[in-house]
Amino acid sequence: MKRIEVNIDELVLHGFAPRDRHRIKAAVELELGRLLGEQGAPAALTQSHELATLDGGTVEVAPGSPADAVGTQVARALYGGLNR
Repeated sequence: MKRIEVNIDELVLHGFAPRDRHRIKAAVELELGRLLGEQGAPAALTQSHELATLDGGTVEVAPGSPADAVGTQVARALYGGLNR
């Protein structure tokens, strides 16, 4: 079993309360870990050991969405960006 370490230096999200940042971060980590564990590493990670940038695209969330739901959607967008 291979070990994958993901380090996100900066994640830019606009329109969210600063108090939600830790819950969003935790949800991103949890969901990204789940996706990598269940679906494996996308080709972008097996071909390169470092990605300078990753565009996960636009994530649209309903107003008032809980921070953990936002983080889950962000993680799925990032994982999808790795598959492009």
